[in-house]
Order: sequence, then structure tokens, then C-alpha cells
Amino acid sequence: MTITAELKGVTKTYGDKTVLDDINLQIRAGETLALLGPNGSGKTTLLKILAFIENPSSGEVKFQGETVNFKNSEKNRMQSTLVFQRTVLFNTSVYNNIAFGLRVRKIPKNVRDEEVRNALKLVKLEGFEKRPAKKLSGGEQQRVAIARALVLKTALLLLDEPTANLDPKNAAMLEEIIATVNRKMKTTIVMATHNMFQAKTLPDRIALMSNGRITEVGTPTEIFGTLSKNLASFAAVDNTFTGTAKTTSAGTALVDIGNGVQIEAAVQRQGVTSVFVNPQDIIVSDSAVSSSARNVFKGRVIEIFDLGSLVKLRVDIGKPFTVQITKRSFNEMQLNLDRTVFLTFKASSVQVV
Repeated sequence: MTITAELKGVTKTYGDKTVLDDINLQIRAGETLALLGPNGSGKTTLLKILAFIENPSSGEVKFQGETVNFKNSEKNRMQSTLVFQRTVLFNTSVYNNIAFGLRVRKIPKNVRDEEVRNALKLVKLEGFEKRPAKKLSGGEQQRVAIARALVLKTALLLLDEPTANLDPKNAAMLEEIIATVNRKMKTTIVMATHNMFQAKTLPDRIALMSNGRITEVGTPTEIFGTLSKNLASFAAVDNTFTGTAKTTSAGTALVDIGNGVQIEAAVQRQGVTSVFVNPQDIIVSDSAVSSSARNVFKGRVIEIFDLGSLVKLRVDIGKPFTVQITKRSFNEMQLNLDRTVFLTFKASSVQVV
């Protein structure tokens, strides 16, 4: 496994304020890594250090196997490029914006032309070369900014909240572009985001950030499969509820989350308790399932989301639960809105947060 960049004990302070605190992180070549956290958690500062436009107050940064000297980091800066959340374009044509970095690198014009065409094709702006960049829509300007970074073919592409200011249509298009760039060009990408859906679908790994620290690193399945207190503190995660728990004679806890819904968990707990049930751990059926599972609820389908081979359902059992089933199961059960279904899950599937 090749490591493109590594941070060891990196801390960044501004006066008496610590923005990054003892960051340890490896970025693998060819991966997409998401820095996930709320605003103010240090994501942008970390990107700036990886772009070599901010230096750490302490700690070590290694890039392509060598320790970075931030007093002389021009060579490293040529191999790492950062696309900021708020796009800044020159008041000239799309072509001139994208070709700027190539001109600085003294790349011949025929090569520049070819690289600009290829980048515009990747970001789905073919034929836009002569258009005034600042007259484009917000989504188009962001794609020009990414194209400007792509033509440089740097070892590291850094994206700061790339879809934060975009409407859903342009955001979805940009997410598709990011995935394509990573897949086709094998570009190593680090992106800062607080978008839960993006974090679940785009990256290979997630580094969860809070108050300037990295609290967890793992795949999306690992991070969202076991809900940590840190993630729960800022994320609107499906099937997370808070209620009052009391122990049972069976050694479990019964958590009353309101509206007549009580969830049984395979722990002993008393008092105020938060619980999480992974949507993938819930069985959906059109009749009550005979099993040893402690949690069986009757509900009504209130929302349906088509995810291709999968379907996400929102089911009201007194509280709204999110479940995920295959398209085949959805069709076989002939599910639709207002349909009555049963949700079943084990007490051991209930995670206490």
C-alpha cells in the first residue's frame, strides 16, 4: 500500500486557540478520503496544511515518502491542489481559467489545449472554452474550478465542501464527477464535508473530526454501522432515538422512545438512554415474522426512495424508522405508500450510544 501523505502529531494553533490537536493520519494513494465533521472542527485547516499553504505549529508532514520542509515547500505545492468552498475564478474565459496553471508550468500550447479539452469533458462542460467564466452558474463555476485543478495532474486533489453552495441537481452532478475522477484517473482525493449522504456514498474511508481532533477512521460501513457519540453529536443519523430505559428480568433494557414505542436492547441500562438501529439490521415483512427477535413492530410505509438495486423505506411505527431492502424484495412484496408492514430486529442489533 502506497502512502501519498502522512501527518504525525500535527498541531496548529492561532495565538491561544488550538485548531488542530495532535493529528495522525495516513492518506493512501488512489483513495477518496472524507474529512467528516461539523463546522469549526478543523477540516479546512487540515486541507490547507495538505496543500502546503499553511504550516503546522508542530508535528511532521510526509509527502510522497519525504518529510516536508514548510520553509521550502514549493516543490510539494506543485503536487497538491486545493479547490476552495467558495469558487474564485479569473474574469476571463473558461479556457484561460483552466489553462492558467499549465501556463505557469510553461506547458506548450498544443498540450494545454488538449489537457483543457480533456478536463472539460470530465466535468461535463465540453464546448465551454470561450464562455466568460464569471457568467456561468454556481455549479458550472465549481466544475471549472475542479477542471483547473485536474489539468495539473497533481498527486493530491483537495476539495473543501465541494457541494456546499449548490442545488441538489448540481451537487449530484459534482459528486458523480468526483467519483469518476477518482475511478478513471486514480486521483487521490481528500474532501472535507459535513454532508452525511456524501460521506456514506463517495469515499473509501472517513476520518471523523471533532474539535480539531480525529476521533475515528474507517470505511463508511464501519463509521455508520456503529454509531459513536461523536458522530451522533452532530449527525442526523437514521434510527437514532433518545428515551428512558429500565432493566427487565431477562437482563435486557426496555427503552421507551415515546408514542407507545419501546425498544428492547441487549444491555442493562437505566434512565435516559440514546439508541441506534442500523437500517440494514431490520427485516421488513408483510406479516409478523415468527422468530426469537425481541423487537417486532407493525407500521405504515410513509416514504419510498429508489436507490437503484436497493430501496430505502420510511416506516411509521409510532416513530419513523428507516429500513433498507433489495429492489427484488420490494417488488415481490408489492410495497407502496400507506402499505402495512412489520419490522423485526434483534435486541443485540440495538446499539446504545
